[in-house]
Amino acid sequence: MTPELQKRVQRYGWDKASKYYEDCWEEQLKPAHESLLKIANANVGDKILDVAAGTGLISFPLANKVSHSGQVFATDISEEMVKLGNELALLQKTENITFKQMDAENIDFENNTFDLITCALGLMYFPNPDASISEFFRVLKPGGRAIVAVWGSRKKCGWSEIFPIVDARVKTDVCPMFFNLGEKEILKYPFENSGFIDISIHKIETKLIYSSAEEACDASFLGGPVAMAYSKFDEKTKKEARIEYINSIEPYKTNNGYEIPGEFVIGSAVKN
Repeated sequence: MTPELQKRVQRYGWDKASKYYEDCWEEQLKPAHESLLKIANANVGDKILDVAAGTGLISFPLANKVSHSGQVFATDISEEMVKLGNELALLQKTENITFKQMDAENIDFENNTFDLITCALGLMYFPNPDASISEFFRVLKPGGRAIVAVWGSRKKCGWSEIFPIVDARVKTDVCPMFFNLGEKEILKYPFENSGFIDISIHKIETKLIYSSAEEACDASFLGGPVAMAYSKFDEKTKKEARIEYINSIEPYKTNNGYEIPGEFVIGSAVKN
């Protein structure tokens, strides 16, 4: 898959997932989001870029933290995510946040613009994470910080079979190298290559709690990265894929639903 095709798949896929994303994932991603926000420790008056922001699950807390004297620009490749984010900003009367559609590998801001850049569980979707981290470095002010979260090691993410299950039914890889950045300390290398200093990596083991097989399937097939591929399946193929996925998470079944293991990796660094 070419980088441009991968971006197109991601853009239209997240358009499909946008209306399900918060309901399916807000609680599941909370440990990563809370850890990222704590490490970011945004200050009143900060100018922040939140990349791959989706509908703003961390953008809005950041906007609250920087107060009226600060500003958050939340970017995403998905037009529908951006639309929903701006609608929420209007609904909540959050005036210091703006959602913009933007490619994370070609950030449309001038050099030395931001005090802080965040990217919560988006970097592993980018065709060239190194290019994105280099862009983070460029648009950060000297002394500015970048904080990113990615999914961890494949072997620690019990839901990971979703990718081969879908890949077996489509011709293109849905999400190549998804878990690569979460292995060992791989995440530090894009920061090093871009010139960042004071790089730190820490890992969080978690559990994704679902009350039923249907809820677990909806999160993975409707609200996540395989949404576009899944939408093209006929009903028979959808049913087969869901059954196969339910079988793959059977070891994590409990009396109350499912507790599926997962891992997040948080990386932070400073622009010299």
